Amino acid sequence: MLDVIDLNIEFHDHITPETVVYDFDLHMEEGEIVGLVGESGSGKTMSALSVAGLLSRKNMKKRGTIVFNGVDILNCKRSELRKLQGNDIAMVFQEPMTSLDPLKKIGYQIEESLVIHMDLDKEERRKRVIEALKDVELDNAEFIMEQYPHELSGGMRQRVMIAAALICEPKLLICDEPTTALDVTIQAQIIDLLKKVNKDHGTAILFISHDLALVKSLCSRVLVMYKGNIVEAGSSNEVFYNPGNDYTKALVSAIPKLEKKTGEKEEDNKDKKDKNILLKVDSLNAFYPVGDSLFKRGDRRKQILHDISFEVMEGEILGLVGESGCGKSTLGKSILSMVKYTQGNITHYSEKPQMIFQDPYSSLNPARKTGWILEEPLRIEGKLSDSERNIKVVEMLKKVGLDENFTERYPRELSGGQRQRVCIALSLMMDPKLIIADEPVSALDVTIQAQIMDLMLKLNREMGISMIFISHDLRVVYKMCDRVMVMKEGRIVESGTNEEVYFSPKHEYTKMLLNAAEKY
Repeated sequence: MLDVIDLNIEFHDHITPETVVYDFDLHMEEGEIVGLVGESGSGKTMSALSVAGLLSRKNMKKRGTIVFNGVDILNCKRSELRKLQGNDIAMVFQEPMTSLDPLKKIGYQIEESLVIHMDLDKEERRKRVIEALKDVELDNAEFIMEQYPHELSGGMRQRVMIAAALICEPKLLICDEPTTALDVTIQAQIIDLLKKVNKDHGTAILFISHDLALVKSLCSRVLVMYKGNIVEAGSSNEVFYNPGNDYTKALVSAIPKLEKKTGEKEEDNKDKKDKNILLKVDSLNAFYPVGDSLFKRGDRRKQILHDISFEVMEGEILGLVGESGCGKSTLGKSILSMVKYTQGNITHYSEKPQMIFQDPYSSLNPARKTGWILEEPLRIEGKLSDSERNIKVVEMLKKVGLDENFTERYPRELSGGQRQRVCIALSLMMDPKLIIADEPVSALDVTIQAQIMDLMLKLNREMGISMIFISHDLRVVYKMCDRVMVMKEGRIVESGTNEEVYFSPKHEYTKMLLNAAEKY
């Protein structure tokens, strides 16, 4: 069905041409599921976009051949390519919110391919859209058709994207990191859905991901990319259980595992039990306004957090897990007074606690260099001279593993891992004793994720910084944290040490989360 031979992609939008994909080969049969893994910037997405015919024909040079059912994707006419796109070849992207038009209703966006590729009347199109929504296991399809993207959850939006991609029954579905931003239970549902689509319709799937556990569970064959090259290819079992390439071995070894901790970590936990309280939260409730104003038309509000109480000790890393929309981020923001409507008591026993956000790129000022960004809180405080501020900036960059040359770089000139290191450095500038880390590694590939986790553990150990570590990845939380709280629908349903929560869970929801994590 698909033959990609010696694909090379070279960008010409800089002074010096830059090759991002070298001699890429891919052969896919009908109905086959192939995984493509590798770290950020390895060329995975560029290769997939070439297969989908979505790369610009300007500012870049493409060599090689991509033949899909006898059509030369690289050299065919635009009109011929458009007949394939959305009809025989479809694509699901990582972030559905930016892939869907915020101003159009869901039904309109799903039927768009039918309008372009098929001669159907309005009623026939409506029936096909309802069937497509039901196929991706979205109940109440007629209601969802009339919704806008912002009115759906992350998992529902991703299902809508899959429905839109499948509406014309394509022969090839390209999935580019379709589950990265989803929590573990929704992730499991999307993977099961892709398996069902493959089985019921015989749709071939090219699955791109940095989550090796998902790739292993879904794909029959795997290709590993590194710096634009395919460094290893074979069956899932061969690649994951008997890797031959050193880079593949590093990828596999970087996957966090749920294994009982012994020795040094247990001793650390005992030491932290005797420390002082750094944060005390007592009976916290948080609300968001509904409509124009919270109090204009009576008490119109939606309660997000319900009667939450806990403590954080000096030097402790407390994990917070739960599915998307359960209130994890709202809790983190409430602790830092970033939520306007709250009830209850939040007592800080330290000054200037800080926050690290999930997306480092949107957290950094794109118009300013890294040095300026890191200096900003010190300038506002007004206690240090210019030279003292510069010294502290360089010192913090070194703490997070970056040299002083990075002060002259803009955020766009940094990799994802480097940007996250800058965000961590920014959170350290005011010498906080408490940091709230909201999904700080979920968007990073597995090797960079391991580096950032090791860095945060090192800062905790050497500087005694306490953390509330928010994540939907139970393996990451297990590696990082001393204690864990499990949140569901704005309530803490279970809490305890890692060993208590992970190996002797009491609440049914915790058991469900752990089962989903072990499944993939």
